[in-house]
Amino acid sequence: MTIRVRLTALSVAGAAALGLLTAPAIAAPNRPDDAERVTVFGHRGASGYRPEHTLASYELAARMGADYIEPDLVPTKDGVLVARHENEIGGTTDVAAHPEFAGRKTTKVIDGTSITGWFTEDFTLAELKTLRAKERIPNVRPHNTIYDGRYEVPTFQEVLDLRARLSRELGRDIGVAPETKHPSYFGKLGLALEPGVVQALTRNGLNRPNAKVVVQSFEVSNLKELNRSLRVPLVQLISNSGAPQDFIEAGDPRTYADLVKSEGLREIAGYADVIGPDTKVILPVNADGYLTKPTTVVADAHKADLQVVPYTVRAENTFLPADFRSSADPAAFGDVFGFFRALFDQGIDGIFSDQPDIAVIARDDHAAATAGR
Repeated sequence: MTIRVRLTALSVAGAAALGLLTAPAIAAPNRPDDAERVTVFGHRGASGYRPEHTLASYELAARMGADYIEPDLVPTKDGVLVARHENEIGGTTDVAAHPEFAGRKTTKVIDGTSITGWFTEDFTLAELKTLRAKERIPNVRPHNTIYDGRYEVPTFQEVLDLRARLSRELGRDIGVAPETKHPSYFGKLGLALEPGVVQALTRNGLNRPNAKVVVQSFEVSNLKELNRSLRVPLVQLISNSGAPQDFIEAGDPRTYADLVKSEGLREIAGYADVIGPDTKVILPVNADGYLTKPTTVVADAHKADLQVVPYTVRAENTFLPADFRSSADPAAFGDVFGFFRALFDQGIDGIFSDQPDIAVIARDDHAAATAGR
């Protein structure tokens, strides 16, 4: 995967900013050149095997061959960025078992949704460090529950320190792909995420065009803000429904579906380098969960000089299109290799996966099968 970055003062030098490969540019609009190498992102680490967003999960992903590890970032009460998929931590930590924090349980409206639980912005870092991570979906991944209680909630700096150590130990540069979560919400609380991301990357020598870093967001305005300060590629995440929260709050009627139309993709190319769509944006499914006709989103994005890195491939039946399920058991593994092939055949440039070891094998198998086409 070679990122073809937007032509701005900060990004002209960034064509290799992902540090993924020095391969030729994409030769066909709907399939990368045979020499290209699809990049594997360890989604929340190797979250199919360890509780998500723990240092153990990130380390396992890197050791399994992931090119990038992905920490989602939310702030603490004292403004420290920590790795959690959501700021509500009742489902991913043992906070409910801490009587001293019983009074912190509350209900908040996050991006239009009412949520009851415990929230990182109500805890100092020192308080969060007394908690331990647990498996988020124990019914699907009961094997992960044996690690409940073993791992802390890591800070973004600890993730960057781990990345540096693993890069030395493994003899290859491990990339990091932080995602800013709910930036509009946190901005209103006076806990804006963007300054902390820029400061951390700069402090660690990673705010430079050849650093193996990408920064992601589902919102648009914060990516545009980050584009003014960061010298690394940016990823516009695309849901298969709804609209960016900043659009909703600004009264902008556009949806994510509008962003993957030609005009929307051209706009994205002005501030970002990659789109990260839900796999259903590329391979839609019908009401019964079976694949329907592929969209032209990958080809259209490539024409707009954007790379495409969809999320998320998970091996369990419950997460796969019905075409690839092995049984009615939601936790059993299905034909995940078949789903990978279907996505790779669309010409994607990278993939997020909870099981990065499987993604690496599928990527390499597909490359071998398509060599010389």
